[in-house]
Amino acid sequence: MAETGLSIRVADECFEDYILNSEFTFTVSGYAQVCPGEPVDSWPVEAVEPYCKNYGIDSQEFCDYRDAADSTILVAWLGERAVGHIVLSTHWNGFARVDELAVDVSARRHGVARSLLDVAQFWSRKRELAGVMLETQNNNLAACRLYERCGFVVGGVDHLRYRGINPQSREAAVFWYLLF
Repeated sequence: MAETGLSIRVADECFEDYILNSEFTFTVSGYAQVCPGEPVDSWPVEAVEPYCKNYGIDSQEFCDYRDAADSTILVAWLGERAVGHIVLSTHWNGFARVDELAVDVSARRHGVARSLLDVAQFWSRKRELAGVMLETQNNNLAACRLYERCGFVVGGVDHLRYRGINPQSREAAVFWYLLF
């Protein structure tokens, strides 16, 4: 259920302050064996000692997205407090690509991510794109469950994507698609 008082706006000059003052970590408790076509909750999970994961969001990485015709940054606000964002771009394959979706720890489980994905869908349909695509990892099961609930399907899994960062990584990229 979406939080009342939630609004979604195009990012402004306060985007960097919001990023610096937000907490985007999540707890990893296992690595799933992704089974495309099967519900996320049925995927086998190799449990690990829980640890916090942080991808280190860099506001400068996306600064050009706000002003480009084929991309945008949208920020979710609860009252006067920025609590989440989504970075969207038009991908070469005719899909909108979610380059980043993050919600502050304090605002999770209040419909913020779902609302951002709803606006992403509106943005994509307005541009007559084929759908929305995004990537998450097999250790972020909460995100996988969210995408599944929002109608996304697994389009592929890449077990080698993160091996350049860590040759021993069990992290796999999971590519999700919402087809219109």
